[in-house]
Amino acid sequence: MSVTPESVQELLSSEDFGHRLSGVNQLRQLDPSIAFDLIQPVVIDRNVRVRYAAVSQLSSLGQQNPTAALEILKRALTEDPEPDVQAAAADSIGALKLTQAYEDLEQLYNRTSEWLVQFSVIAALGELGDPRSFTLLETALQSETELVRTAAIGSLGELGDDRAVQLLLPYISDPDWQTRYQVAKALSRFDSPEVRSALEQMSHDEMEAVAQEAQTYLAK
Repeated sequence: MSVTPESVQELLSSEDFGHRLSGVNQLRQLDPSIAFDLIQPVVIDRNVRVRYAAVSQLSSLGQQNPTAALEILKRALTEDPEPDVQAAAADSIGALKLTQAYEDLEQLYNRTSEWLVQFSVIAALGELGDPRSFTLLETALQSETELVRTAAIGSLGELGDDRAVQLLLPYISDPDWQTRYQVAKALSRFDSPEVRSALEQMSHDEMEAVAQEAQTYLAK
């Protein structure tokens, strides 16, 4: 049976949340401009799984109308009661590079206690590349949650603010190799004698992935 706007709309209007979830997934098979129109009412669906799927899919469909997508995602970010949906909204904002939502992301990070939401916000800030995020990323680097700290390291690298180097250097010998790997990747975005010296040290790391990342920079 072929997927049509009508067949998808029927699924999205069903009383069965499983059908609605299937409808959201089938939106990928439609023309993006049509899919964007159909998905908008679903972001406030009464079922959290359906809302999550719809908000996540806006990471690509939002390109059809970034202005409308911004408003939809800001509402999901600030008004949806479910952390999973808030996190998905932050992910989509980052993917669409909607820098206009920066203040909403910052406020959400500061008021939530959900690590998943904090992680998604910090990761999104790296994609946005907004200079205003430096202070918040510096704060996130002190998080008690390892994944949030790691996301902050990556986002500081993506931001490219030279002040980040002094924040990153203490982590080159972190006990966790995945943290060291992220530090090597982040430092590789900068160019200074301090960075080169740090990556020379990391080029001998016991973990091959870390050493290789550093060696790639040094070979430039």
